[in-house]
Amino acid sequence: MRDHAWRGVRSRAAALAACALTAALLATGATPAYAAADTEPPTTPGPITVTAIDTTWVELTWAASTDNVGVVSYPVSAQFEDNGRTWSTDTNSIRLTDLQPSRTYTFFVRALDAAGNSSPSTGPLRFTMSPGDDQPPGAPGQPVAYDVAATQVWLRWTHSVENGAVERYQVFRVGAGGALTFVRDVSQYPPVNSTQIGGLTPNTTYTFVVQARDEVGLLSPLSAPVTVTTLPPPPSCAVRSVERQWSDGFVAHLAVTNTGTTAIKGWTMTWRFWASQKVHGIWGAKVVDRPSNGLLRVGNTGRNAVIPPGGTVSLGLVASGTQLPQEITLNGGLCVVADE
Repeated sequence: MRDHAWRGVRSRAAALAACALTAALLATGATPAYAAADTEPPTTPGPITVTAIDTTWVELTWAASTDNVGVVSYPVSAQFEDNGRTWSTDTNSIRLTDLQPSRTYTFFVRALDAAGNSSPSTGPLRFTMSPGDDQPPGAPGQPVAYDVAATQVWLRWTHSVENGAVERYQVFRVGAGGALTFVRDVSQYPPVNSTQIGGLTPNTTYTFVVQARDEVGLLSPLSAPVTVTTLPPPPSCAVRSVERQWSDGFVAHLAVTNTGTTAIKGWTMTWRFWASQKVHGIWGAKVVDRPSNGLLRVGNTGRNAVIPPGGTVSLGLVASGTQLPQEITLNGGLCVVADE
């Protein structure tokens, strides 16, 4: 009888010790064994509902998930364009702050249990924040034309001043009487302030303007116009080169012949030229610039601007480095190169 009573006392003591251990684990934040062994994810939360909204915040709620052990948190995601943010709450509602007026967001909610099992996401819920912008952007800066070729041109401009965010720039061609013809959107986010305009006609004058559009759809005034004339069609040309080279430098003599049937009036030449190379001397031409794409661009002098059909101009270069003139172009046209 005493043995039976003693076994009962020991059983109750063991149960009390187990309860104490469980309480200690929970108090210290340790994951209970049953949670670690849990492999069943929570159910998908109910549909997301907007309960309150302003220009920069929104309150969301959804039907709670169920789980065989218990849901511990709800990660909430908001996505705009390619940008995203995530919040977390231990209830089935949340207020999201620091949002942008008039911006369209897509929201998702999922549930997590103590073992880290995740439910599928509910949603998406897509809606646009309340307008907070009633001011159009300022006019973009006057475009500048660069890298002008026979059929294309690059434009760049200074950004518009906007109290919210510029969504895109729109480029227009100005025609007779001021009529505008849409050319293209520049709509990366945030929008860049340069673009290439292609499909142009050689030796033709064009005028372009730029307009900004913000996220609400408000349009800026037009920029000041830029007028640019595309180059003539690339000429046919041949280049003979005579080079003398040493360990870290060279002298190149170039004879450029117009093999086409029309005169070339004003010219620029480019060829491969690495950033580490330096020009120590040049004659028969002048350095125009060194584009960032590893080229050297030179142009005619006042005495050799015109190359008649069958005519030849000569120029020379003393430079450091081992990269000799290659991939030579004349007014955008690739020349045939013959070494001597």
